[in-house]
Amino acid sequence: MKDVDLSEKEPDETVRGEEPGDDGAGQEGIEDLRDELEREKERASSQEKKIQYLLADFENLKKRADLDVQNKVDTITDGMILKFLLIYDDFVRAKDALFKQNVNTAGLDAILKNMNSFLSEYGVRPIEALGEVFDPRMHEAISIKQDRNLDDNTITAELRKGYILKDRIIRPSLVEISKKQTSEMN
Repeated sequence: MKDVDLSEKEPDETVRGEEPGDDGAGQEGIEDLRDELEREKERASSQEKKIQYLLADFENLKKRADLDVQNKVDTITDGMILKFLLIYDDFVRAKDALFKQNVNTAGLDAILKNMNSFLSEYGVRPIEALGEVFDPRMHEAISIKQDRNLDDNTITAELRKGYILKDRIIRPSLVEISKKQTSEMN
C-alpha cells in the first residue's frame, strides 16, 4: 500500500463562483445562492398550492361520492318501503272488509300493529290529510266535491294514505278536495 500525504494536496472543491483570494466573486456566489433559494421557495410554494387544490378536489369528490351512495340507498329503501306499503294496504282493506261483515279481526289487528311498529321503527309516518288544506307536494287530488260550507282546497276524503320516510314524501295521499259551490244566476 502506498502512503499518501494529505497535507500537501490542495482542496479540489471551491465554493461556486469563488476563487481563493477573490472577495468580489464570493459576493456574486452568495447572490446566486440567494436567487436560487428564492426560486426554490417559489417552486415549493407553487407545489404547496397544487397540493392544497388536489386535497380540496379530493374532499369534494369524497363528499359527492358519499352523497351519491346515500341517494342510492335512499332510492332502494324508498322502493322497498313502497312495496311493503302495498301489502300493508291490502291488510287494511281486508280488515275493513271483515269488520263490515262482523268477523273477528283480532288476528289482523295484531299483524297491522306489528306492521305499524315496523314502519315507525324505520321512520315511516303517515301523512295526515283529512280536513287539511291541499298541498300538492303531499297530496294528489283525484276528485272534487262541491260544498259551499267548506273553503276551497280543503281535503274532504282520503282515498289512499300517503307516507313520509324520514323527511322525504315517498307516497302522496290520494284525496278529494272541496270547491265552493257557485250559485247560478238566471
